[in-house]
Amino acid sequence: MLSDAIGRAGKFLLDRIVRVLSFFHINPNLLTFTGVLISFWAAFEFGYGNFFRGGLVIILAGLFDMLDGEVARVSQSATQFGAFYDSVIDRYSDVIILQGLVVYYARQQSLGYVVLVGVVVMGAVLTSYTRARAESLIPRCKVGFMERPERIVLLIIGGLSGRMEAVLWVLAVLGNWTVFDRIYFTWKELPKPSRVPAPPAAPAAR
Repeated sequence: MLSDAIGRAGKFLLDRIVRVLSFFHINPNLLTFTGVLISFWAAFEFGYGNFFRGGLVIILAGLFDMLDGEVARVSQSATQFGAFYDSVIDRYSDVIILQGLVVYYARQQSLGYVVLVGVVVMGAVLTSYTRARAESLIPRCKVGFMERPERIVLLIIGGLSGRMEAVLWVLAVLGNWTVFDRIYFTWKELPKPSRVPAPPAAPAAR
C-alpha cells in the first residue's frame, strides 16, 4: 500500500514537471545534455570519497534521464536523432561516473579496485554494444542480468549504503556475464553455415 502511494505521488509529480517543461518548449536534447553535466558532479563527489552525496546526485541525473523521453513524448518532438543522441549520452554518463571511482581508488592507492572499476567499465560499454551489434543481425537481443537501469540503481545503493566495493564486484561479474550471454544468444540465433561436401577432384589429365 505504501509503495503504491509513493509510486502514484512520484508519477503525479513527474507528470506535472513534464507538462511544465513541455509548456515552455524545453528541448528534450537539452535535458539529456543537462543529465550528463550532472554526471560530472556525481563523479566529482565519488572522486573525493563522498559516496552518499554521489548517490544522491546520481538520483538527480536519473531524473533528467527520465524527463527527456517523457518531454519528447508529450510534446510530440521525438526524433530518431534524439533517440540516438540519448543512447550515446547515456554511455558517456556511465563512464564519467565510473571514472570518479577510478580517481577515488587511485588516490587511495588501491590498484586492485582501480582494475575492478575498469572491468565494470568494460561490461557497461560492451553490454550496450553487443545488443546494438546483435540487433543488426537478429531481431532482438535483450538477454542478460545487467542493463543500464540496474547498473544505476546499484551505484545509488552502493553510494547511499557505503557498500560500494561490494556493488562493484556485482557490477563486474553480472555486467560481463550479460555480455557473454548476449554473444552466446546471438550465436544460437544466427543461421549456421551449411556444410556442402566438396566435389570430387577431376582426374588428372595424361
